[in-house]
Amino acid sequence: MNEIIAEFTDYLLNTKNYSTHTVSAYDSDISDFIDFYKRFNDGDVTLTDIVGADTISFRSWLADRARRNLSHKSTARALSSLRTFYKYLGRHKNLQNDAIGLISSPKVPRKLSKAIETTDVADMHTAIKEIDANDPWIGARDWALVVLIFGCGLRISEALSLKNSDIANNPTSLHIVGKGNKERIVPVLPAVNEAIQKYIKIRPFGHDSNDPLFRSVRGLPMSPRMAEKVVEKLRHYLQLPDYVTPHALRHTFATALLSGGADLRSLQELLGHSSLSTTQLYTKVNMAEIMDAYNHAHPMSNNK
Repeated sequence: MNEIIAEFTDYLLNTKNYSTHTVSAYDSDISDFIDFYKRFNDGDVTLTDIVGADTISFRSWLADRARRNLSHKSTARALSSLRTFYKYLGRHKNLQNDAIGLISSPKVPRKLSKAIETTDVADMHTAIKEIDANDPWIGARDWALVVLIFGCGLRISEALSLKNSDIANNPTSLHIVGKGNKERIVPVLPAVNEAIQKYIKIRPFGHDSNDPLFRSVRGLPMSPRMAEKVVEKLRHYLQLPDYVTPHALRHTFATALLSGGADLRSLQELLGHSSLSTTQLYTKVNMAEIMDAYNHAHPMSNNK
């Protein structure tokens, strides 16, 4: 079993060009099913056993995950991982399992993110100066990161993947490689370039063109968790709501563009969404804001 799983993950990594994080999630999900299947059958299992798994086995696994209080979102992802694994076995090993196709995925409600008030984003600049008064380059780094995500609508991983060469000479646009190696061009506002250049001028290390743009206190590439902590620190300092996260900064970028008249197709390209349905969530957010304004202000509202 270990050999076939290793072949599968290698296929995802090197043929499908999935990220190491995504491949690790697939590996974990498939291992979870195999571990359950061993318990379910009171012993070790072979590839033949896994290929022969029936609907009772799959549904028992889903029930087991529910007993472990794993979320519907996590289980839906795990089932998707397992389907992909069986699809790989069918296409590349001629090992078919039809039962997996009969299993319904748990319903996962799609939550609408909340946009951050633009005044709160502006307050972050002042807060960073106060928090990092003794480490100006850290403050400059944190503001450059915040304004980059907010100003260009980048994911954390996309912002942290930038190298010095990507932002040399104050570019008017960035070439971004996002999820699934989907490429897009993102415009860069002068305010974003200004914040990045201020950071670069006082950064104590990492000046080679191929070095990562954002560095940790020790000079290592900045990790996604470090970036999350930057916003957490600002959220606590300014006493902002829990939904204020790096993703909320990206969401605020999208909501602002939509409110300003951007069409969905353009917004889809700027955000790097593979599906227009994902981008259409922002329409729902915008409509919610419109309805809220209607309910509080329109003379025919029932709230009047």
